[in-house]
Amino acid sequence: MKKKVLALLLSGCMVAGLLAGCGAKKEAPAGNDGAKKEDDKGGDLHFEVVVKSFQSSYWQAAIQGMNEAKKELGIDFNATGPNAESDIADQVNMLNNAINKNPDGIALAACSQDSVLESLQMALDKKIPVVCFDAAVPDAPEGSVVSTVVTDNGAAGAVAAEHVYEAVKDQVAKASKDAQVRVGEVNQDATSANIIERGLGFINKFIELATADGKKVAVVGNDLFVDQTEAEVVAEKEADVIIEVAVPAQTTVELSATEAANIMNKDNTIAMFGSNQVTAEGLLTANQNLNVLGDKIVAAGFDAGSVIKQAVKDHVLLGAVTQSPFMMGKLSLETLVKVNKGEAVEDIPTDGYWYDSENMEEPTIAPNLYD
Repeated sequence: MKKKVLALLLSGCMVAGLLAGCGAKKEAPAGNDGAKKEDDKGGDLHFEVVVKSFQSSYWQAAIQGMNEAKKELGIDFNATGPNAESDIADQVNMLNNAINKNPDGIALAACSQDSVLESLQMALDKKIPVVCFDAAVPDAPEGSVVSTVVTDNGAAGAVAAEHVYEAVKDQVAKASKDAQVRVGEVNQDATSANIIERGLGFINKFIELATADGKKVAVVGNDLFVDQTEAEVVAEKEADVIIEVAVPAQTTVELSATEAANIMNKDNTIAMFGSNQVTAEGLLTANQNLNVLGDKIVAAGFDAGSVIKQAVKDHVLLGAVTQSPFMMGKLSLETLVKVNKGEAVEDIPTDGYWYDSENMEEPTIAPNLYD
């Protein structure tokens, strides 16, 4: 297996389709009272933070980064989030409540890129700057989002596909339409931009690699992922390789495990991908009864957390891709401070890293592997 550290550095070109105005500096609006803060630190600035949920430790790591910014800059913030990332309406209500508090700025990780559009317009009308982090909102009203702090999720999903494909390519080589092999992917939802991009990144890259080796691929399962697959595919009965995509009814480890088990139970399944912490833990929960990962089925995850980290150490998971939620949180509040000081800001790329049992203790990897 190919062992290397892969840093996914975004560029303006890589995210041009995702981030409005990417690559161009954006003029920062004045604070709520029209005055610009000129001191080196944040002064008495107060920000509202709305995360996707506190269901996974990923978001706690983002808050740790914000606490670091609070300590360094002397600012204050209040963080809220729904019980689960599938509780979209609850998050919209929390965002609206945050706007009604007239803070000096809002940091938002949107559960659904479409659900927050009216709220963002309301923030713009009240001259409250918004920084989106973790997930972009491509159709946000012009000027409402002053900066987006995000990983290139499509590229991150592709990195996972490259490592999984390397591990199963001998089995793929033997596949035919009369002896099909199956690759499963579980995504927590079909509404969040980062999850969609990440899931499609894995699918499109795996198809590209299999096609280059002379194999025909079909994508089945969740309609959104099937319909938005960019790579050339064939009908299921004509395929050598089937990629089956599942999305649970709600964002929970238990429901993700049910979806994962449905795929892992199939005799021709050779690989699985869980595209975030919840779904990666869902694969591992399903495996408690099936005991097939790391032996019969190669699996990769995304993000970190103690459960995933231990599974990587134990070779139950081949590895995973982690982002840097700590830096996303820290950079989001630092950017809001700059906005309030009247400084120009722009979209900020953050790194993602492949890690496995051999490199997870390395200094470029370990700080991103939150518990």
